[in-house]
Amino acid sequence: MATTTDAQLEISRPAPDTVLVRLAGPWVLRRDLPDIVEAVEHGVPLDRVRRIVVDAARVERWDSMLVAEVRRLRTMCVGHELEVDLESLPDGARHLIDLSTAGVRQQQRRSRGRHGFLTAVGVEVLRAVRSVGDMVGFLGETVEALIAALRGRARFRWGDLLQVVQEHGPAALPIVGLVNFLVGMIVAFIGAIQLERFAAEIYVANLVGIGVVREMGPMMTAIILSGRTSAAFAAQLGTMQVNEEISAFRTMGIPPMQFLVLPRVIALVAMVPLLTLYANLIGIFGGAIVALVKLHLSLTLFYEQLVGAVGIGDWIGGLVKAMVFGAIVVLSGCLRGMQASRSASAVGYAATSAVVTSIVFVIVTDAIFTIIYIALGV
Repeated sequence: MATTTDAQLEISRPAPDTVLVRLAGPWVLRRDLPDIVEAVEHGVPLDRVRRIVVDAARVERWDSMLVAEVRRLRTMCVGHELEVDLESLPDGARHLIDLSTAGVRQQQRRSRGRHGFLTAVGVEVLRAVRSVGDMVGFLGETVEALIAALRGRARFRWGDLLQVVQEHGPAALPIVGLVNFLVGMIVAFIGAIQLERFAAEIYVANLVGIGVVREMGPMMTAIILSGRTSAAFAAQLGTMQVNEEISAFRTMGIPPMQFLVLPRVIALVAMVPLLTLYANLIGIFGGAIVALVKLHLSLTLFYEQLVGAVGIGDWIGGLVKAMVFGAIVVLSGCLRGMQASRSASAVGYAATSAVVTSIVFVIVTDAIFTIIYIALGV
């Protein structure tokens, strides 16, 4: 077959609602390459067009310029809500175009849903319900993997588990300690201002102890880990989705839930109660510093009042919350990472979504725990 030296572009309209874009010759990098989008927009009126078909059967050679031009055409079709048919493109070119437009299509789907207040509310409610369903389903898969681990049949490496423990346990101590120390001081300041009016400064120990141990310690630790750990898990697993590593695990017969998710779940559920215990002690210490400096209470008096106000039930209740919060944080991160599509923007969206999901679920779960504890008189 004779070859041509110039890329050829022909626009025709075989049907009233269809535009045919016929490509021929070598579509490689050169200055005089035809502009497909300009030819389509100026060649035919698009007011009645519903479908654009690209015929690349006579393309002799191609490189990234063909991918770039067809990608621009596809983006234009998305903007005009037109159907585009790229079946005749070479498989490699079509695959590259799908990868390059994955994030664009996802953003278009999110932006097209904003038509009004009631519609937006409905969309968000449905999205929240779907998120709860996804979380429950993912929790079930995690429980199955955990049962397999208890039976000694799970496939994961203990080295991965220890690495997660190190990265998201001891490595998180500085930020957890700093935030909870300041939170303890803030709670003590708020209580001191009000209690001084009634000459009841001693009860600042009650306020700090119960507030930190039962509420602020577990919640603040979970929120910190939502931004630090959940986003990291989502980014890691999302990047593995982009690189098709998770698909490779499935091809080799290695369950991703066991090899990737299970070590993270075990490590975080075990470490969050310990981090919370550390956070509680640091938060109480911050409150004691305020009581000593502002209220002039001795540390001995503060400690005796604290021991009388905070019982073992308060400590256990806070640690139970922390364990559940840790499961929520790790499941949110792993779920969003496994759901990520194969584009760079999708990885960023997965990390953001993981943080939002984990924080919302942590706060809702904390409210449920509070109601249960009040009903049980704990």
